[in-house]
Amino acid sequence: MRPKQKAVSLIGKTKIGKKIVSSQRYRIILSAAVTFVFNLLYAVYHCVLGVLNISFWFIAMCAFYGILAMMRFSAVLYERNHHKLPSDDTELFMMRFSGILLVILGIVLATVNYISLSQDIATKHSAIIMITIATYTFYKITMAIVKAVKQHKNPSPLLKTIRSIGYAEVSASILTLQRSMLVSFGSMDNRQVRFMNAMTGAAVCLFVLILGFSMTVKSRRKEHKAWQNQN
Repeated sequence: MRPKQKAVSLIGKTKIGKKIVSSQRYRIILSAAVTFVFNLLYAVYHCVLGVLNISFWFIAMCAFYGILAMMRFSAVLYERNHHKLPSDDTELFMMRFSGILLVILGIVLATVNYISLSQDIATKHSAIIMITIATYTFYKITMAIVKAVKQHKNPSPLLKTIRSIGYAEVSASILTLQRSMLVSFGSMDNRQVRFMNAMTGAAVCLFVLILGFSMTVKSRRKEHKAWQNQN
């Protein structure tokens, strides 16, 4: 027996492990629950720094991670109650609610980018740390693409919502990575760096806003279609 098959067999012997192995939906929700914890910790961390340093930038970052945590918590909470009160309307409401939060997230991200540009806020790291951050960021990009390919035929609005939340977070990570890399390794002058960060920041904010509006519109269309089918 191959190591991978052996590991799957061992995991499948427990009740939770059996769900992880057999249910794609359960794996996605579990992943969202784990990421929610990290988002919440990041939000608290930036909130404390914001209060201690009286920094609008840290407060804005707290709002950014707080909104991500709220969206993922809502998705996990919905799934927990899904089996008790199954409802397509509730799942569409969840999608619309997250779409609105993504629009707010785009505005918060624009605020973070504006403060970063106006105050020249960018973290400089050593080569090893930057390589580690870059590797992790590209890992998240790869996983987002893999999930998009594997789950694109799944009609569940909830799973589409979770994927969209992931896309928004990955796009923000790309902006953060660029800012740090330009400061740590870049040979461009401050004017060029500011221009690059401004352009990438605008593109990321626009992408998140489009994601939010798209989810809101899709949830209303599906809700209308479901209503027509009932009648």
